[in-house]
Order: sequence, then structure tokens, then C-alpha cells
Amino acid sequence: MATSPAAAVAVATEGDNMSSKFIKPILIALAFVLASCDGSVYYSEYVHVDEQGWNPADSACFDVEVTDTNRIYNFLVEVRNSVTYPYSNTFLFINTTFPDGSIARDTMEYPLADPAGQWYGKRSGRYVDTRYYFRRNARFPMPGTYHFALTNGMRDSAVSGLKDIGLRIEFSNLK
Repeated sequence: MATSPAAAVAVATEGDNMSSKFIKPILIALAFVLASCDGSVYYSEYVHVDEQGWNPADSACFDVEVTDTNRIYNFLVEVRNSVTYPYSNTFLFINTTFPDGSIARDTMEYPLADPAGQWYGKRSGRYVDTRYYFRRNARFPMPGTYHFALTNGMRDSAVSGLKDIGLRIEFSNLK
């Protein structure tokens, strides 16, 4: 069975339209991803915690090397929890050990869900990612290695449903 040239052109054009329907959204999504990568992140790391029960004795630890003490930074905690996490918040103890050995301690409460049980963070499958500031527009007071230890601060001896704890340090827009 012979195909006419007009029919062949129609089939080729339909195929081109189908591929452009898929390529155009992919290119737009890629443009958004690239635009969101602004280079403002100084440090970002996650530590896996035992989802069956994160014990207060187990810390999520991060070592950050700092050379520029003139820059201003924002410090954030990132929490990845399961949708089965039984609470609407979490408490964390944040211990910062400075290069000279001195220690600063913070206790932070991070709300993860509203009173109706709707998660605040970005949900992907059975996990929710939430990011919170714990210090804004701050400088590192001295160069060297800073050790951050984030520990479960909930009253339960072991909290289930938390998957990962992260530390993110961004350059501030302030000069």
C-alpha cells in the first residue's frame, strides 16, 4: 500500500506536534530549576536518623569549615519527616562548638503541621520536607571548623517518624 506525499507530511507533522507537547514543558521546568540555583548556599547537608526511633543520645552532626568571617549568613534546619510522624511539631537542641572550643546551646521548636493536621512543608510521597531559620543575618566570629550537633529534644525517649535532619547555611543578602 503506497502512502501519498501529503499523508507522509501529515504523519510527520503530527509526530512533531506530539514531541513538542512533551519537550516544551520539560524545557520550562528545566528553566525554573536552573533559575532557582542562585549559588547562595554556603553549606547544605542531611544526616539520616533512625525513623523507627531517634534517640536523644544520637546527634545529627555537621562540621563546617569557615574562612570568611566578614560575610553574613542565614542558618537553617531542615526536617524530613514521614506523614506518620505523630506530632505537629518537633523540638531540637542545637549545640554549636566554635573553633576555640566554646559552645553555644539553643533549644528550638519547629512546627511541622497546623492544628488541623495539614503539613507545612513540601510533601513528596510519604515524606514532608520543612525548612526553618534558627539564626538570621549572623557572622561566624572566627575562622576554623564549627561543629553543629542537632539532637532530638522531644519528651519521648525515642521519636519515630523523623527521617533526616539537615543543616543549611546560606549567604545573606545583607552586606
